[in-house]
Amino acid sequence: MTAPDATEANSVTVPKATSATSWREVLMMYLQRRVLVVLLLGFSAGLPFGLTGQTLQAWMTESGVDIKTIGLFAFVGTPYWTKVFWSPVVDALDIPVLSGLLGRRRAWLLLTQLLLLVAIILLASCDPRGAPGLVAAAALFVTTASATQDIVIDAFRVESLPESEQAAGMASYVAAYRVAVLVAGAGALLLVSGFVNWGLEQPRAYGATFVVMALLVAIGMLATILGVEPESSHLADAEHAAPGHDGAARRVIEVALASLKDFLSRDVAAAILLFVVLFKLADALATALNTTFALKIGFSRVEIAAIQKGVGFAAALLGGFAGGFVARSFSLSRSLWIGGILQTVAILAFAWQAVIGRDLAWLTFAITAEQFTAAVGTVTFVAYLSALCGNPLHTATQYALLTALTALGRTVFAAGSGYLADATGWVGYFLFCVAAALPSFVLLAYLQRQRHFDGLRTRV
Repeated sequence: MTAPDATEANSVTVPKATSATSWREVLMMYLQRRVLVVLLLGFSAGLPFGLTGQTLQAWMTESGVDIKTIGLFAFVGTPYWTKVFWSPVVDALDIPVLSGLLGRRRAWLLLTQLLLLVAIILLASCDPRGAPGLVAAAALFVTTASATQDIVIDAFRVESLPESEQAAGMASYVAAYRVAVLVAGAGALLLVSGFVNWGLEQPRAYGATFVVMALLVAIGMLATILGVEPESSHLADAEHAAPGHDGAARRVIEVALASLKDFLSRDVAAAILLFVVLFKLADALATALNTTFALKIGFSRVEIAAIQKGVGFAAALLGGFAGGFVARSFSLSRSLWIGGILQTVAILAFAWQAVIGRDLAWLTFAITAEQFTAAVGTVTFVAYLSALCGNPLHTATQYALLTALTALGRTVFAAGSGYLADATGWVGYFLFCVAAALPSFVLLAYLQRQRHFDGLRTRV
């Protein structure tokens, strides 16, 4: 990657909407076919994350599973951080028949979406109380398909959008992702209540809800069909077809080694990787048990879902587009400071909720603040990750590495959340989550002093 001038890299031109024409140009950017496809893919990525997180958490809580076991279920998210080990396969290999019809990236998208559909339906047939091991296995199937889809979506998004559309693409992707999490979370909980009111027993109501959610995978399939294979994907195919790249296994190994060498050759590479691990850690820990927390202190399933589906939905949308504005208006480093501080401060609202107990107005504020600030933080963070991945030969592998490290917070580290909450109480737990953000701020300051951001080309 050619490092641009420091001033150029850290100053992003903001479109000045001084006339109706300017605003129309901004709006039209969000209506570009490429951006709309990325928006739909964002929904497809967020759907399984919401199902295996908040909704599965609620299902187990209402089935009588103890909090320690619920916390351990964070391990079903293991594929989100181990996906880096099979991401070179996505960069190096084609899918028979499908790749010829759709192209390499879109073929992988369609395959993972079909697997996701099957996996969610399998999870719908399970019983958390009677067979928690089978639930864990089915949920692991869902997250594996989801993590593989994420590998492809991230590469497709970075490769298919020109620099002028990256901000709109990131904002649309994150907003749709957050909306999907709400649909698969709050929307699913409301649907469960509706099925119960229609006479289904609670276990069957949850199962029926998961089947409905599985059908929404069709939105991602629609995006795959409407999308256009990125030009850089064709260039990568030509590179892989060159002499010396014979054999599938050899190509996978070559891609993996070249990707890691390319990334680790950067200055302060270790600090970069550690920062990627820690930036979203506080937010991940805080949301690991938020549904269980709300149910335990006396809120009903319908109350939680109504708040998240209403003001939470609006906050997630606004936060996604606010994050896009921040990423476009400020340097990468300053955007990360803004997003990181906002998402950390919002956790304090849940700590105070634990003090005052069942207060519906405050829960509304806490959820609204969390949804908005988490979306801002995610967009600014995605802008940074996208800036780190500029080589089309290694986009999927390098982006998978970075997002895998990010997922450590909500999987490995969050696995002990139930034990921590049991030992410290809810107030202590959320204060610990806030403290978990401090190391990332130290690293961010260090990376600034090392002029790390001067060598990145902002993709917004």
